[in-house]
Formats: sequence, C-alpha cells, structure tokens
Amino acid sequence: MDRYRKAAVLTDLADRMAAAGSWCGETHIQKAVYFLQTLGAVPTDFEFVLYKHGPFSFDLGDELTALRADGLFELEVQRAPYGPKLKTTARSKALRSRFPKTIATHSEWMQKVAEFVDSRGVAQLERLATALYVTVEEGKDLSVKDRARIVHAYKPHIDPDRCRQAVEEIDLFRAEFGAGKSA
Repeated sequence: MDRYRKAAVLTDLADRMAAAGSWCGETHIQKAVYFLQTLGAVPTDFEFVLYKHGPFSFDLGDELTALRADGLFELEVQRAPYGPKLKTTARSKALRSRFPKTIATHSEWMQKVAEFVDSRGVAQLERLATALYVTVEEGKDLSVKDRARIVHAYKPHIDPDRCRQAVEEIDLFRAEFGAGKSA
C-alpha cells in the first residue's frame, strides 16, 4: 500500500474511531492500527514491537507526525492531565475522496476495529493489544491460561485475572469476526 492510500486508511480509521467514542490519541490509533493490520490483514505494513504500553510501531509514530505536517491530522489540545487528540482535517477528506476503492476494500475491518476500540482507555487497550501480540507471536494454539501467563510475564503490572480476561476477549473478537492472515 503506497503512502497516500495508507494516509487515506489512517484518517478514515481515525474518523470512525472518533464516531465510535474513542479518545483518538496516538496510543489509541497505534492500537487500532495494530488490530487492523493483525486481525483484518489490512496491509499497512507497519512493524510493531512490544513496548511500554503494548505493541507499538515507531514507523507509525513517525507517519502520524508526517501526516500532521502534511495537514491531514491536527492536534486538539486537552486540559491537563490529558494528552492531545488527533483530529482529521478537511484536507484528509479530500485525500480520501481520491481513494474510494481503498476505503471500500478495508471499510468493514476499519468499522469493526473502531467499534472494538470505542471508548476504551489506554490501560485496557494495552492489555488487549498485548494479548493479541502474545497470541500471534507466542502461539494461538496455547491455552488461555498459558497466554495470560505470558502476558503477565511481559506486563507484570497487569493483574493476572485481567490478563486472562484480555486473552479471552481477544479470542472472542477473533471468533466473532474471523482472524486475518497473520492472526
């Protein structure tokens, strides 16, 4: 997927997330793109590593900054202690109008992911994205208990019961909507 089509997908996803009640901070978009790419097999081609708040793509972080510089996203500053939101611009809508087939091709998964992320906070998204990461990287054939144990080993600050709940929720999402090529 070329950069312009990626930008169309990222800005469309952000609008869908906002409509579903998401905060749309960078961490929210990072997790949503991870779900979109991993579960929906949408070829955004960002490399994710397990990081402070779960799977994170440095390339995606750079791309979001570049999209702000290009006038496709803008920051909406919030009162302390909250971080800024990323909002799409009229320019991003004009870009998307140039790629209706790309948007249509990935529309279903963008909507599913936006509704899955909805108004969840960063801590909850960290658990869910880490549970998916463990499922994909460590083995989807492992039991819920074993994957939850691995999530907890990576993220010892997360309560073991919440690790198990996150793995179960990811399994439910995968079963309900079907998994992508890499999940």
